[in-house]
Amino acid sequence: MAKNGVDGVYNADPKKDKTAVKFDELTHRDVISKGLRIMDSTASTLSMDNDIDLVVFNMNEAGNIKRVVFGEQIGTTVSNNL
Repeated sequence: MAKNGVDGVYNADPKKDKTAVKFDELTHRDVISKGLRIMDSTASTLSMDNDIDLVVFNMNEAGNIKRVVFGEQIGTTVSNNL
């Protein structure tokens, strides 16, 4: 899931809160229970129910799409099984 200028999932908006903490890994259930707004709740539930892993990363950084495709750990991984 490519984001515009944000390099992963945080506990608060990093553009507004300098103390925001980035998560390296989360479960889909964490995203829903913590109310993290990386996508709408229906998309979160569908991803969880269909066992679709996500990598949330900054699309504005050159080479990031290639890095994700080749499995490099960048951004935040969201999955059912961590």
